[in-house]
Amino acid sequence: QVQLVESGGGLVQSGGSLRLSCAASGTFISINAMGWYRQAPGKQRELVATIRSDGTTIYGDSVKGRFTLSRDNVKNTVYLQMNSLKPEDTADYYCNADIRRSWATRPSQVWGQGTQVTVSS
Repeated sequence: QVQLVESGGGLVQSGGSLRLSCAASGTFISINAMGWYRQAPGKQRELVATIRSDGTTIYGDSVKGRFTLSRDNVKNTVYLQMNSLKPEDTADYYCNADIRRSWATRPSQVWGQGTQVTVSS
């Protein structure tokens, strides 16, 4: 079974920083894209950032220039450094990975349980 274990959420003041981590564990042979989505109350889930196995990174428009996503392929972990946080960044943040469990299966999406980020004004 494959799991994504998230950490690093919490409460921070506007203008502050937080760092989220997400580690993949279990049995699998490869991870393609890996990253973060978020969902605020009453809103749809949206892309925060995702990084492919070749290092190509895509950011959501609202976080460009403030958030940085990095990946450690040895540890199967991604890190989301969030700077200059705003109250509108408040949401539940979910780790997502496109994981191939075996040579006999196609890659499939795996989601973490979510971690809350609250930015106070």
